[in-house]
Amino acid sequence: MSVVKINVLTVPGEQRETLEKRFASRAHTVESSDGFEWFELLRPVEGTDSYLVYTRWRDEESFQAWMEGPMKAAHQGGAAESGERPKPAASGSTLWSFEVVQQAAPKTD
Repeated sequence: MSVVKINVLTVPGEQRETLEKRFASRAHTVESSDGFEWFELLRPVEGTDSYLVYTRWRDEESFQAWMEGPMKAAHQGGAAESGERPKPAASGSTLWSFEVVQQAAPKTD
């Protein structure tokens, strides 16, 4: 059964561009991961300053393997010339986990 992970990132307005650029620079680091099914970065439009990072995985084990491997490596990279890691763009993060119990796709003719 597929699992969905939604990382809720609290991002101050002045850090939005930074966050989006960082995600863009790491594009395609998740697509080849075993068990990966889907990714979306959702920008808030109104009523919140939280971005949602939506990923869908074949199972919990696939997600955990990605977290301990490619995801950890991607977040440890990008050190500035001084050797220091850049300041996080998000001021907070919460991970929501769900199992997919029903789904539907558009009908095709």
